[in-house]
Order: sequence, then structure tokens, then C-alpha cells
Amino acid sequence: MAETKAKAPARKTPAKKAVASKKVAPKKAAAKKTAAKKAPVKAAAAKTRAKRSATTSKTAARDLRSVAVETSRNALRAGLGVYGMAYDQVLEQLEQLQSQVDDAQGKLNERRKQAEAVYETLVKRGTAVEKDALKAFEDLELDALTDRTMLDEQMSKAKARFDDLRAKVTKAA
Repeated sequence: MAETKAKAPARKTPAKKAVASKKVAPKKAAAKKTAAKKAPVKAAAAKTRAKRSATTSKTAARDLRSVAVETSRNALRAGLGVYGMAYDQVLEQLEQLQSQVDDAQGKLNERRKQAEAVYETLVKRGTAVEKDALKAFEDLELDALTDRTMLDEQMSKAKARFDDLRAKVTKAA
């Protein structure tokens, strides 16, 4: 160990100079070699990148084109979907309106039947009133109406009957 220690410092000094001189030269040579090696590697990498980017750009262009086509188709489909939904809603509303019209038509037909029944009842009642009115008219003495004194007597009788009815109504109330 002692010998290695003694030899080591002696070797280190000339070795440093030699290493220093060698290091400088090999560094330059190494730098040149690595630079020379790196340049072709960089050139090859650049060529590979260019090829990749060219193929990538071609595939990217194809992909972009297919993506653009698909996006435009999806936009068109979305528009058609909106149209389809609107169409379905309109059909649904028309069906609802048709059912409401059918219900209203049924009610109208029922009311017409009721109106016809009421009309027939009114016609029958009108016929009965007409018969009663004709009987009353036949019973009426037209000569008595033209005579003023007889007319006053009938008026006084009617007033008396009216007063009697009024008295009965006020007693009932």
C-alpha cells in the first residue's frame, strides 16, 4: 500500500499533464466524432421524422378528413333528429286535437239530440197552449168587449180576483 501511495503521486503529476493533454485532444476528437456521429443520426432522425410526419400528415389529413366528414354527418343527423322530434310532437298534438274534436263532436251530437227532444216537447206544449187559446178565444164574447160598461165590469172582477190572490200570497208568505 505504501508503494502504491508513493507511486501514485508520482504518476499523478505526469499523468495529469498527459491526461490533460490527452483529454483535450480526445475531447476534440470525441467531440468531432460525436458531432459527426450525431449529425448523421440527427439527419437520419430528421429524415425519419420527416417520413413519419409525412405519413402522419397524410394519415392525419385522412383522419382529419374522415373526422370532418363524420362530424358533418353527425351535425346533419342531429338536424334530422330535431326535425323528427318536432314532427313526432306535431303528430302527437294533432292526435290530441283530433281526440278533443271527436269528444266535442260526441258532446255536440248529444246536445243536438237533447235539443231535438226539448224542441219536440216545446212543439207539443205549444200545440196544447194553442188549443187552449182557441177555446178561450171562442168563449170570449167579442160583443161584450166592445161595450164599455161590460168591459168595466170584467175589469173590476179581474181586479177583485187579483186582490184575492195577492191576499192569499201575502198570508202564505
